[in-house]
Amino acid sequence: MNYGEIKKSDIANGPGVRVSLFVSGCTNCCEGCFQPETWDFNFGKLFDGEAKMQIFNELSKSYVRGITLLGGDPFEPSNQEELLPLLKQIRDLFPSKDVWCYTGLTLASELHKAGSHPRCDYTDEMLKCIDVLVDGRFVLAEKDISLRFRGSRNQRLIDMNKTRETGEIVLWDDGTGKGSL
Repeated sequence: MNYGEIKKSDIANGPGVRVSLFVSGCTNCCEGCFQPETWDFNFGKLFDGEAKMQIFNELSKSYVRGITLLGGDPFEPSNQEELLPLLKQIRDLFPSKDVWCYTGLTLASELHKAGSHPRCDYTDEMLKCIDVLVDGRFVLAEKDISLRFRGSRNQRLIDMNKTRETGEIVLWDDGTGKGSL
């Protein structure tokens, strides 16, 4: 797996100070995407032990709330294969840190659907490691810069822990009473 960037103090892609890993590779190719260079699976650098240690070093800082995966698309099958072991290690080493993940795919109609492009041997386990899933393709016609942690109105911030508990999609609530709207 390649990656384009590791941001060490990101405050735009989830609450608090975060480490953000921008993976390479995306077949969605959304019009108006803010990172079209990450569509190429060969863009950037090879994700290796040094990159992993950089992430772990940043996550060990007390003021860092968690990690965000985006890109590209973390749920491209080849990315899932590489990301799942990383997420499991993060869960073991940093159990108090939260995990956010952005995908242009939708939870019910693509990630959970048998036979869909992103669905593979790693999908269910990867979803178990995620606290908040931002799902849905970026739609230029629905772009709204006033939205928190997403670019277009069709995208959802899904509280994966509550979704797993209830068996129904539950949107993330940031505690302001406004939820993810």
